[in-house]
Amino acid sequence: MLKRPSTRVPHAQWEPMSNSSSLNEFLLLAFADTQELQLLHFSLFLGIYLAALLGNGLIITAVACDHRLHTPMYFFLLNLSLLDLGTVSTTVPKSMANSLWDTRAISYLTCAAQVFFFFFLCSAEYSVLTVVAYARFVAIGKPLHYGTLMGSRACVKMAAAVWASAFLNALLHTGNTFSILLCQGNTVDQFFCEVPQILKLSCSDSDLREVGLIVVSASLGFGCFIFTVLYYVQIFMAVLRIPSEQGWHKAFSMCLPHLAVVSLFVSTDLFAYLKPPSLSSPSLDLMLAILYLVVPPAMNPLIYSMRNKELKDALKKLVQWVQCQHQ
Repeated sequence: MLKRPSTRVPHAQWEPMSNSSSLNEFLLLAFADTQELQLLHFSLFLGIYLAALLGNGLIITAVACDHRLHTPMYFFLLNLSLLDLGTVSTTVPKSMANSLWDTRAISYLTCAAQVFFFFFLCSAEYSVLTVVAYARFVAIGKPLHYGTLMGSRACVKMAAAVWASAFLNALLHTGNTFSILLCQGNTVDQFFCEVPQILKLSCSDSDLREVGLIVVSASLGFGCFIFTVLYYVQIFMAVLRIPSEQGWHKAFSMCLPHLAVVSLFVSTDLFAYLKPPSLSSPSLDLMLAILYLVVPPAMNPLIYSMRNKELKDALKKLVQWVQCQHQ
């Protein structure tokens, strides 16, 4: 971190900090000043992390092992669980370790890795959530065309397009973010390396390219959300034409929680990245990050298995098999 010269010179004449040569680490936001409160933060994050690992791990194992769940819907639910596991594992363990060891430091390379995997996994999750909504729309609104529109080849192509586009998006954002010159220190006001917080450390006007990329990515993410909402509107319209009230209840109970989680994830994520600097504060930024990054991976397994009889039956069989193995 550069120090102000002894003689007074204009800010524009300061020598900017080069990422590759001068900056070896960042300092993340500390949750609390006392060791007791830091241990409380560690315990809370550990509970959420274990819940996310258990819930998503069970869904992945159940879908992979039960041949009855080898369908397009469960194929994309498996992808979603993999993404949730990756997202929560990218940021939460490092934050827990910092609280446990009473440190704030994160290396430059680890920070870059967090940025890459964050954009990679979150970009893919936007797309997978949209595909899940599309699969449900086809199953309910166009059941006769389901085999054609959601065949195994089509599903593999959609999944490949999701992962490939997310990889390119993450590569673009990571390379662009860490090519920016930093001259405002190395303190990141977040519990992980969040790009808007890193951009606050940049020299004036050197971050405009990354800001433009964030706006483009946010627009694409919002487009995914609009498509998701439209698919669910069409699902609800198709359900209302079903004479059975039991069918209404089943469809609404499955779709509304999913739509609620998607809305929470998208709204908090977009607001965190697009809000004006005047609205930024450490407490608000922290709350938004927890809502879009920590809560959804722990909640999604409950949302997708709560009203899903096939998945619940598969999970019961899996638990019974594990119990038999230990007897």
